Amino acid sequence: MTGGDVRHLGELALPGAGIGATAGVAAGGLALLAGQPTGWALATGLGLGLPLVLLGGGFGLLLGSGIVSPGVFAPVALYWFLGFPVARVVHELLVALLLTGRPVLPPDLPGFLAYQAIVSLGFAIGFSWLHERIAPGWLRRVRHRNPAADRLYAFYLRHAEAQWKARESRRRARAAGRRRTAATLGRAKGEP
Repeated sequence: MTGGDVRHLGELALPGAGIGATAGVAAGGLALLAGQPTGWALATGLGLGLPLVLLGGGFGLLLGSGIVSPGVFAPVALYWFLGFPVARVVHELLVALLLTGRPVLPPDLPGFLAYQAIVSLGFAIGFSWLHERIAPGWLRRVRHRNPAADRLYAFYLRHAEAQWKARESRRRARAAGRRRTAATLGRAKGEP
């Protein structure tokens, strides 16, 4: 793998990794707001942010390779259904390691994993929403030097054009329906 290949992969991973980093910063900020000591908040931000950065970037690589299609929620939900509980276990281990010097698993690991899998749906919705808004703009910037980004951007562009055409078609159909209704009402009142 050449340096250019690594850069291309990094460019594909960047939007998702950025969302993961933002989630880590938000977790640290929430820990501070909840009254946790600064060290605890930093450990929380790092402990959760690091796995979410890696998983978010990995999702971008799956999109870039064509394994996952943009705009389809089921793969995002499945990815985070598996990935978010893993991120949370890593978070628990890293926070314990940073604060006490030894990693500790949650006491009821199966229950913990089940709960995190449920919570993952909310994270998947937020991640998907953010990624669909951030990635196309980023891909537009790097598409000229990155063939995979160019292919992915072209998909987003085709999808946006199809959405626009469908919206315009619905708008025209509603307008035509209003004109027909008005004409029908006009004839019922005896108007020409």
